[in-house]
Amino acid sequence: MRTFTLGMAAAALALTACTSPNTTGAQSSAGAESSSSAALQNTTVRVLTHDSFALSQSVIDDFTAETGITVEFIPAGDAGEMVNRAVLSVGAPEADVLYGVDTTLLTRAVEAGVFAPYTSPDAGALRPELANLGVGVVTPIDDGDVCINVDNVWFADNGIVPPATLDELLDPTYRGLLVVENPATSSPGLAFLLGTIARYREGGGGITESWIDYWAGLRDNDVLVVNGWSEAYYTEFTGGGGGGDRPLVVSYSTSPPAEIIYAEGTPPDRPSTSTMLDSCYRQVEFAGVLAGSDQPEAAQRVIDWLISPQVQADVPLSMFVFPARADTPLPDVFAEFVTRPQVPLELPADVIAAQRDRWIGEWTQTVLR
Repeated sequence: MRTFTLGMAAAALALTACTSPNTTGAQSSAGAESSSSAALQNTTVRVLTHDSFALSQSVIDDFTAETGITVEFIPAGDAGEMVNRAVLSVGAPEADVLYGVDTTLLTRAVEAGVFAPYTSPDAGALRPELANLGVGVVTPIDDGDVCINVDNVWFADNGIVPPATLDELLDPTYRGLLVVENPATSSPGLAFLLGTIARYREGGGGITESWIDYWAGLRDNDVLVVNGWSEAYYTEFTGGGGGGDRPLVVSYSTSPPAEIIYAEGTPPDRPSTSTMLDSCYRQVEFAGVLAGSDQPEAAQRVIDWLISPQVQADVPLSMFVFPARADTPLPDVFAEFVTRPQVPLELPADVIAAQRDRWIGEWTQTVLR
């Protein structure tokens, strides 16, 4: 496992205070703050992340210069794999902070005792629809939509009209064209499964009587299942650059503008891929202090930093997600090429917690066996 250490410790900050008979309380408070800040100097906070985590180096360096805290990021695979590692090491964590647990996996991590309670003093700056999520335990950092991405060039070259709805994926026209991630090992894979359950639960309407019937239909239409997002997008997807032969992939609504940002040479005027809005499931990512960390105060400072204006302004083009902090400016490429569903597919957290393992088991029996 590769470990990336980012940033260097800065010189210690010095605080001075005047002494007078009337400033004893203020002097004591300043002294306590100074002692606390000094205790964080030359501290390293380890952050367990999924492999898609990224921030600009300058943002990381600025945090180290301000606080004296060096941040060490430990990539742990897909979000599902990351949570599995955190659950297996409860009480004796390999890191101090976990970033990237999302709404599909949060209840599992919380119920396993992965996190120590913490509420950032800056939590009031979060967008209102996110502010009440994970209260007292974890903090929302960003959100996005897991959606089917469509390779428009492939469909145009083959003279086929791309699908626009989940129902249409069962049409034989699209046989052998879709790749998805395994919900037992992949966060976007689980989000997509939950989206189909939200749409096709018994009595929920749609082309089938139940979500199990829907997945049986996808299986019969030769859906390909892989373990994680990177393999699905970069290896199997025709638009991922890896020579794949599947022009439909479970990815994110923000994947298309990434083509423009990371294009070699002159960037294209518009992405060659698009999002099937009918398929989108809303996903919120959180960060939390890991229970058993031997430096909880420094870990809490990292949580505060992750929702600071500097980090929140950086996450759209670093990780292609939407910032959780209200009034954070978005890059032009988001405004032009990212369309968010007005009514995304969602399920209540308590329903996911109660049914997730059963649903994954039933999916496995239906699709893989």
